[in-house]
Amino acid sequence: MSTIYHQLQKLVAQGEDVALATIVSAKGSVPREVGAKMIIHPLGRHVGTVGGGCGEADVIRTALDVLQDGAPRTVHVDLTEDISMQSLGVCGGVMNVFIERWGKEETPE
Repeated sequence: MSTIYHQLQKLVAQGEDVALATIVSAKGSVPREVGAKMIIHPLGRHVGTVGGGCGEADVIRTALDVLQDGAPRTVHVDLTEDISMQSLGVCGGVMNVFIERWGKEETPE
């Protein structure tokens, strides 16, 4: 099975610019553990997950901004909101997800 690092290396070697999202902190009940990673591809060919649902959608939207301007960001994902018809998968915790761009020019030689 290919690891996320193999997939990242493959995409960068193909000249693709992608964003790498990593959960850097978590408190309470969250869908994935600290260190979980997701590759966000600008054409929607994502690899991995940081938990799914609305929180992951926020991470993907922010990753697309990171791909545009190259500035890394941290997304605060709050999964403590009240359960309603519009909030699927509320876990009850919070997590911070660091997002950085990877591509040809960012790879050290």
